[in-house]
Amino acid sequence: MMNRKTIFSLSLLATFLISTQSLCQSDEDAFFIKDIYNHSLSDSKAFDWLTILSTEYGGRLTASAAAERSVAYTKSLIESLNMDEVWLQECTVPNWIRGEKELVAIINSKSEGTVLIESTSLGNSIGSGPNGVFAEVMEVRGLDELRAIPDDEVKGKIVFFNRPMDPTQIRTFNAYGGAVDQRSRGPAIAGSKGAVAAIVRSMTTLIDDVPHTGVTIFNEGETYIPAMAISTSKAELLSDLLKKENIKIYLENHSELGPDKTSYNVIGEIKGSTYPNDIILVGGHLDSWDLGGGAHDDGAGCIHSLQVIETLKALDYKPKRTIRCVMFMNEENGLGGAKAYAKESNEKNEYHMAAIESDAGGFSPRGIGVGGETAVFESKFQHIRPWRDLLRSYGVDLTPGGGGADINPLKSQGGLLFGLRPDSQRYFDFHHTKNDNIEAVNQRELELGAAAMTSLVYLLDKYGIDGGK
Repeated sequence: MMNRKTIFSLSLLATFLISTQSLCQSDEDAFFIKDIYNHSLSDSKAFDWLTILSTEYGGRLTASAAAERSVAYTKSLIESLNMDEVWLQECTVPNWIRGEKELVAIINSKSEGTVLIESTSLGNSIGSGPNGVFAEVMEVRGLDELRAIPDDEVKGKIVFFNRPMDPTQIRTFNAYGGAVDQRSRGPAIAGSKGAVAAIVRSMTTLIDDVPHTGVTIFNEGETYIPAMAISTSKAELLSDLLKKENIKIYLENHSELGPDKTSYNVIGEIKGSTYPNDIILVGGHLDSWDLGGGAHDDGAGCIHSLQVIETLKALDYKPKRTIRCVMFMNEENGLGGAKAYAKESNEKNEYHMAAIESDAGGFSPRGIGVGGETAVFESKFQHIRPWRDLLRSYGVDLTPGGGGADINPLKSQGGLLFGLRPDSQRYFDFHHTKNDNIEAVNQRELELGAAAMTSLVYLLDKYGIDGGK
């Protein structure tokens, strides 16, 4: 029988061995993550891929010819990475057509005369018809304010939504979230109260002459009206004029909603050697608005995801779990790709242990948000918490609150959802505009984002999130 001294000595030895093993694993992980960053920053293909996607296939509006050509291009990129399986997944998408160039003008202001206003139609808006719309403007700062106004005061007018994004919000996505309901639902509410059109202040903190498009949503049975965004500088001008005099605006746009079309998500995967049923998804959305090249939104996210695969392949990493790259179609104005993907995944009883979405631009990464079902989140987040020290060495932290529009439908499968969080200060300077082109992307920052995602994928694959494997 062992005495107490022997038992104590063995206990110390066991603790030492466990601690030593943990340190060795930590060193091994640190060295491999360093290799990931070295490859991403010296041999990455990301910037070249994004240059082609955003210049030769830019303006990838859902259901457009450019969007369909980008499906073929990105499928060829995935195939070049020699993944185990590559396929296109069919989805049904809306067919919104912008039409000819829009026109918005203040007509015969007492102090300014006639003023052309930089503008763009909002996605899913209808057109004004060939004769345009000419009506008096009324300004509101939000949906509740509009709802409180009697319908007879709104009828026949153009409603001008003019609540700025809050410049005091350090995370600009919070500022966007606090203002974007005007664009997404304002026109439909205005139409229900008898307005003949709606114009919306662009979603940016910049004061400039660049209008920002984006989706507006009309539910079944609601009254469609023409809906357009105007630049922030002209929103300021219009608001100032309305304090002094009644203003009439003429607007003309030629948008229309055609019949739904069939499009595709682009998917490739590497089968896991040990736990093939545990899926780690990396993805972004392939569609973009048509005004620019869709470089930040969301060409960067698609290329981040492709670069994850290229880097792991280049480092000869053999995953234990299935790593799947998905480029979703139709995030911008319908989520057709996300709905089709989640539906098929649930029908197959798949388990997405983790899904990582990049849809916040190609700027320098600052963190990765983590989300999941309330019932499982805390225990799973505690399991990955120790990885924070490895990632913080590269300026990236893991913090609660993550996901993305395309991966959120997978939450019910019980895994964790992650969202890459690049520096957000400049994102809404380019978001949904003609300026979202490759010239707005810094190559090194783009590569750092891909490296951060690849490092997380490596840790997820090696250790899982459930503590038992």
